[in-house]
Amino acid sequence: MPGKKIADTNLAQKGRLSHEWARARMSIIEKIVVGKDSKLLEGLTVGFCLHVTKETSVLVMAAKRLGAKVALCSANPLSVRDDIAAFLQQEGASVFAWRGETAQEYRDCIRQVLALSPQIVTDDGGDMHAAAHRAKVNSIIGGTEETTSGVKRLLALERSGRLMYPVIAVNNARTKYLFDNRHGTGQSTLDGIMRATGMFLPGAHVVVCGYGWVGKGVAAKARGMGAVVTVTEVDPVRALEARMDGFEVTTLLDAAPYGDLFVTCTGQTGVIRKEHFAKMKDGAILANTGHFDVEIDASFLYSNARPEEVRPGVERFDIIVAGGKKKKKLYLLSKGRVVNLVAAEGHPPEVMSLSFANQLMSILHVAKNYEKMERKVYGVPEEIDLQVAKSALDAMGVRIDEMTEEQKKYQNSG
Repeated sequence: MPGKKIADTNLAQKGRLSHEWARARMSIIEKIVVGKDSKLLEGLTVGFCLHVTKETSVLVMAAKRLGAKVALCSANPLSVRDDIAAFLQQEGASVFAWRGETAQEYRDCIRQVLALSPQIVTDDGGDMHAAAHRAKVNSIIGGTEETTSGVKRLLALERSGRLMYPVIAVNNARTKYLFDNRHGTGQSTLDGIMRATGMFLPGAHVVVCGYGWVGKGVAAKARGMGAVVTVTEVDPVRALEARMDGFEVTTLLDAAPYGDLFVTCTGQTGVIRKEHFAKMKDGAILANTGHFDVEIDASFLYSNARPEEVRPGVERFDIIVAGGKKKKKLYLLSKGRVVNLVAAEGHPPEVMSLSFANQLMSILHVAKNYEKMERKVYGVPEEIDLQVAKSALDAMGVRIDEMTEEQKKYQNSG
């Protein structure tokens, strides 16, 4: 829709209440803002391409309180919370996001943010970084990236010598992937699946495709709820790790006939394909929790059967796959898009406070140090990672030991 920015301005008060709920559970962000000069980002525009959730609103408002002009679009056409978009717009943010954007509208919203000439870009998945490079936006002094898929795209730009500005890979911070990717995605993925389907997990056969940090989290949480979990992998080290963690490990073709629920967690394209559909049993459920909707071959399903929405976000496909003799029902969740954000609310604020504390402190680091940084992908500075962990422990009321002077000397003695 030309000129459209958000869905409904009347939702702002509802969004405010959600924002306040999340902010109360993300005290690390508050400490960063209160503990800093309130105008460290004065004169800068920060362009955010993130899932528009209550947790994201805490990060965006923190950047605004630090003096930045802020602009926001969604990292996924189906993950926008319209009440949050309305609240942020009311608070003075430039917001271009509404739930159910078409693919063209999604790209247009990214271009709208870039048209405001941001100096810093904070992305989730790399679509805004990629668009900035295609359009050769020359206002950008640096950026950050939230997720594995986006970091891979940025590293490809760096290897080819085309990266235009320094980027901090927030995804690679220990206080991000060890907790957000594993515990956050693990819990929120099952939350999304259960909200969408209401399925009973104890005793169900769950097939987890990929055993990176996200796959580890999904597999562990599913087993914790009583599911029988099988892992599929292409990396022999990760496959070995899954086996030694006590999971059955096999090929996806071998697991296809008995899986009740399949969850893709790979960041790769074409993971579940027609040859797997052909072997699946009647009633199998398909979900994706990778960032992009390319892991399940949804185009095959849509081109071979007319979907029927049997529950919100649950489409049934009555298909006959080559080699089969009769129709069977396969159920696709959230159109193959990231299920924890489309069918549920994404990560709880407590775990997102770790990721977004890294984001906020990395934004501040770029703003202060960009002139000394090269055009490459950086890790999160170790001091930021450690400070986030200490702040999280403090928020939980957890105390830990400190090394004695003798221990420090021993450790550094070589």
